[in-house]
Amino acid sequence: MPPTEATLLSAFLLPPAPLPAIVTLKSFTQLFPRSQQSSPQVKALYRDLQNQRARVTDAVAKNIVAEVKRGNAQKRAVVRARREAEKEEQDDEVDVETALFGQSANLPTSKPHTLTSILPELESAVEDVEDEIRRLDEEAETLLEEMRNTVGGLSDLRYGRFENGQLREQVLEGLERLEKSCENK
Repeated sequence: MPPTEATLLSAFLLPPAPLPAIVTLKSFTQLFPRSQQSSPQVKALYRDLQNQRARVTDAVAKNIVAEVKRGNAQKRAVVRARREAEKEEQDDEVDVETALFGQSANLPTSKPHTLTSILPELESAVEDVEDEIRRLDEEAETLLEEMRNTVGGLSDLRYGRFENGQLREQVLEGLERLEKSCENK
C-alpha cells in the first residue's frame, strides 16, 4: 500500500525533531566555555530548549493532522465536483438509443453498493456534513458578532454617544455647506 500523506509528513518531520536526536546534553554542554560547562544553568537551558522543541514538535503533529483533514476535504470536494459534472454531462447518443431501443446492455449502468463499498462513502458524506455544519456555525458566529456591533453602534447613535466626539460638528458643517450650495443654484 502506498504511503499516505500523514505517514510521509510524520516520517520526515517528526522523528528527527526531538532535541536529543539533534544534540545531546554532553555535546550541548561542550558548546559553552569551560568555566560555564559545569553550571547548573547550562543543564536548565538544555531542558528549556528541549521543552520548547517538544512544544514545536507537538504543534507540527497537530498541523499534520489538520493538513490531512484539509487534504481529505479537498479530495471530497473534487469527487463531488466530478459527480456533479458527470450528472450534467449526458450523452445525447445514449438518450436517443434509450428512447429507441430501451435500456441496452452496452449502456453504462450504475453498480449497486456493497456493505464494504458503502461505508467509506457514508463516512465521507458524514465528514462533508460535519464540515458544512462547522463552516455554517463559523459563519453564523461572524454574522452574530457583526449584528451585535451594529446594534451597539445604533445604541450609541440613539443616546448620542459617538466614538468621534466631533461628529456632531462635522455633520452640521456638512449640512450648512449643502444648504449653501442649494441656495446658490
